[in-house]
Amino acid sequence: MVVYMRSAHSAIAKAIERCNENLWVLDMDISKFFDTIDHGLLMKAVQKHVSEKWILLYIERWLKVPYQTSDGRVVERTMGVPQGSVIGPVLANLFLTYVFDKWMEINFPTIPFERYADDTICHCRTEKQTQYLKVCLVKRFADCGLKLNEEKTKIVYCKDSNRKGNSEHTSFDFLGYNFRPRKAKNSKTGQIFTAFSPAISKKAMLKIKAEIRSWNLNRQTHMSIEQIAERINPIVSGWVNYYTRFGKSEFWKVMSYLNDRLSRWVKRKYKRFRTKLGEAYDWLVECAAHNRQMFSHWMSGYIPYP
Repeated sequence: MVVYMRSAHSAIAKAIERCNENLWVLDMDISKFFDTIDHGLLMKAVQKHVSEKWILLYIERWLKVPYQTSDGRVVERTMGVPQGSVIGPVLANLFLTYVFDKWMEINFPTIPFERYADDTICHCRTEKQTQYLKVCLVKRFADCGLKLNEEKTKIVYCKDSNRKGNSEHTSFDFLGYNFRPRKAKNSKTGQIFTAFSPAISKKAMLKIKAEIRSWNLNRQTHMSIEQIAERINPIVSGWVNYYTRFGKSEFWKVMSYLNDRLSRWVKRKYKRFRTKLGEAYDWLVECAAHNRQMFSHWMSGYIPYP
C-alpha cells in the first residue's frame, strides 16, 4: 500500500522509523529526471485523471514550449517538463506515481519506501533483496525512458549499536538531511550509544553558508543591527524551522557561522572594534544576552557564547 507523505518532515520521520525496522536502504538518484520525462507516457498518466480535451491540449502544448540555450539557440522541447512553474512539479510527481509508486505496490508490496518529489529511498530486510530491487528498478526506469544514476544510487547499511555488519556505504542524504550512525544519549539512563539518525546534510550546510556569504553583511555598515535582523530573520527562520526538527545540535555549526559573520559586521560597523574581532564578538554576546528576541536563531537557542 502506498502511503503519501503530507510534508518533507513526515517523510523524514517515517524514514527514521523504517531505518530502525530494516537493515538496508536503496538510496535512489534518477539522472536528469525533469529533463528526460517521456511526453507520451506522461500524457497517458494525465489522461487517467483528466478527460476534458481542451485541458489535455493545453498541457501538451505547454510541454512542447521551446527553450533557449545558454548560447542563445531556441530548441524545440521533445521530452522533459519545464521547471520554474506551478504545474511542472505536479506533472513530474504524477509521472512518478505511475512509473514508481504503483509499480512498487504491485511488484514489491512488502518493501516500504518514502518518496517526496523525486527524492526516494526504499527499505529492505537484506542486502540481497536490496541488490535485486536495484536491478529491477534499473530495468523499470529504462522501460519508462528514465535512468538511475549509477554513481549516486547507493545500497546503504543502517548501522547502529546493535548492528555489527559492515558495508561500503553507511550513510545517505534525504530531503536535506544526512542519515548516518551518530552518538546518542539515553535520556533515562545516561548511557551513550550509536543511533542511525538524521541531521542537516553537508550539502545543505554548504548551501546555507554560501547564501549567508552572499548577503555581504560586513559591507552593510549603513544599517543598524535591528535593520540587519529585520532583513535576514524571515530567511533564517525558515532554515531553523526546517533543519532543527531532527538533529538540532548539528545545526549549531551553521548558526555559529552566522554569528561569526554578524561579529564581523560589528567589527566593520564600529571604529573601536576595527582591529579587535574578539571584542566585537563580545559586544554581540552582550547584545544577545539583553535582547535574545532580536534574531530568530537567537530565539531558538543559537546565541553567541562568551
